[in-house]
Amino acid sequence: MGYRIFFDSQGTEWQAWDVLPKAVERRMADRRLAGEVVSFPERRRADRRQVQGRWTPLTSGLRDGWLCFDSADDRRRLTPIPPDWEDCGPRTLEGYCRSAVPARAARTSPRRR
Repeated sequence: MGYRIFFDSQGTEWQAWDVLPKAVERRMADRRLAGEVVSFPERRRADRRQVQGRWTPLTSGLRDGWLCFDSADDRRRLTPIPPDWEDCGPRTLEGYCRSAVPARAARTSPRRR
């Protein structure tokens, strides 16, 4: 995971990092590709193996990851992740941030700094 801190032209401090949800995708997929023979009764039920609770399928635009921008007052997501984001200059990174879509904060408590 890459991580950068930068200041935009208004003086706002932003943190940027890439989010790659591959681990989440593995948890949601059915990993048993072939039926296997076991010496004990199968206790799992198909209805219980469906994605429930906080694990939800990602939309196709987020499946390959996104670039997250976070400031004290704003959070944004950019997809797809620009290949040069870790090495580009601050103005280019600010441009990526401006083109990112606002994201709803997942936290219910105030952010800690």
